[in-house]
Amino acid sequence: MTRTAAVLREMRWWDIAPVLELEHDLFPEDAWSAGMFWSELAHARGPAASRRYVVAEDGDGRIVGYAGLASAGGLGDVQTIAASRDQWGTGLGARLLTDLLQYATAFECEEVLLEVRVDNTRAQKLYERFGFEPIGFRRGYYQPGNVDALVMRLTVQGTEETD
Repeated sequence: MTRTAAVLREMRWWDIAPVLELEHDLFPEDAWSAGMFWSELAHARGPAASRRYVVAEDGDGRIVGYAGLASAGGLGDVQTIAASRDQWGTGLGARLLTDLLQYATAFECEEVLLEVRVDNTRAQKLYERFGFEPIGFRRGYYQPGNVDALVMRLTVQGTEETD
């Protein structure tokens, strides 16, 4: 049985419920609330948009991944990125991250930061493939489990000034 690649599209308010289901499955201890997604989406449209939120939809219309980026003052921050367990190893995470980084360039970000759980080596390897480098830790960042976050940074190409 061949699986068709999930289609990426802009996240809209009606996607919050299925995204929350996936969020609670993947991050049971520190899942985002509906209010957090609503707040982020409020900044994702219009001429002053400073966010990019995207979902991945499979051929059956099921949300199988999502990701979000915030930008301010030349700095981008990957707020969230996730793929359903049945999508692990399919390249969906890389596609979601590629989308966010394209928007980081569009938002004229010079750097992109992210936090990743220190015990999530699979995600860390993905970020390293994209050129993210570790720059520090946030102790006890993920609550209530008190898990540390590794902070990683990427310098975005094409935003540097030339002399």
